[in-house]
Amino acid sequence: QAGPNDLQTKADRLVQMSICASLARKFPKVTIIGEEELPTDDVTEDLIEDGHCEEILKKPCPAQYTGIKEEELVIWVDPLDGTKEYTEGLLDHVTVLIGIAYGGKAIAGVINQPYYNYEAGANAVLGRTIWGVLGMGAFGFQLTEAPAGKHIVVTTRSHSSALVNECIAALNPDHVIRVGGAGNKIIQLIEGKASAYVFASPGCKKWDTCAPEAILHAVGGKITDICGNSFQYNKEVKHMNSAGVLATLRNYDYYASRIPSTVKESLVP
Repeated sequence: QAGPNDLQTKADRLVQMSICASLARKFPKVTIIGEEELPTDDVTEDLIEDGHCEEILKKPCPAQYTGIKEEELVIWVDPLDGTKEYTEGLLDHVTVLIGIAYGGKAIAGVINQPYYNYEAGANAVLGRTIWGVLGMGAFGFQLTEAPAGKHIVVTTRSHSSALVNECIAALNPDHVIRVGGAGNKIIQLIEGKASAYVFASPGCKKWDTCAPEAILHAVGGKITDICGNSFQYNKEVKHMNSAGVLATLRNYDYYASRIPSTVKESLVP
C-alpha cells in the first residue's frame, strides 16, 4: 500500500507500460529501468507506440555514438515526474522523462510536458517535447539565460527540510522558486527563469536526473550532487541520488563554492 508520500497514480503505471513495452519491442537488447516495477508482457496493443520522429532522424548522429551497440545502452524512465503536483492539479509541473545512458553517462534525453500551455486558452497547442543529445544540442524550447547578476534558486516544492533550507540560505538568493518535478526544475534553468537548481536532500532518483542531465549538458550546463560528484547511470548503480542535486546553466562554480561544508557532510553519496 503506497502512503501519501509515495503516490502512484494509474497514469504513472499506464505511461510506464506504454514507454517500456514500446521501447522493449523496438530495442529488445537495451536495459530499461523505470520508476514503477511492472511486467512488460501482456501490454495491450493500444499502449504500444511504433512510430518515430522524422525531425530527429534527419539529424546526423554525433560521431562518438555511431558505433554504439544496443545492449550498451541503459534507458531510465520516469513516467510521471511530479506525481504529487499531478494529483493536486498543478499540471504545468508534470513531465515525462526518458534518459539514455552509455558508459554510465547520460548522453541523450527527452522531457515531455504533456500539459504545457494548459492554461493558455482553447486555441493553444497543448504539450511540448524538449529533447537533446550530447554533441548535437537540445531542441523544442528557446534557450535563455537567467538575468545577469541575479541569483534565483529553484528547489523542491513538497520535500523541504531544515537542511534544504539551510543550503539555500547560504547561497543568499535574490529569489527562491519552489516547484515540483526534477524535469520541471531543469526547464526553469534552460528557459532562464532560475539560475541554480539546489536540492540538499536524498530523494530524487536516477530516472529523475538522467534525461534532464543530458539536455542540460547538451547546452553547456552542469549538474552534480551537492558535493560536486557526477551521477553514474550504468545499470548496476543504486537508484537513489543520496547526496542531492546542484545544477546550473551557467556559473556552476559560483554556487558550488557557496554550499556549506556542514551540508556536504550531512549528505553522503
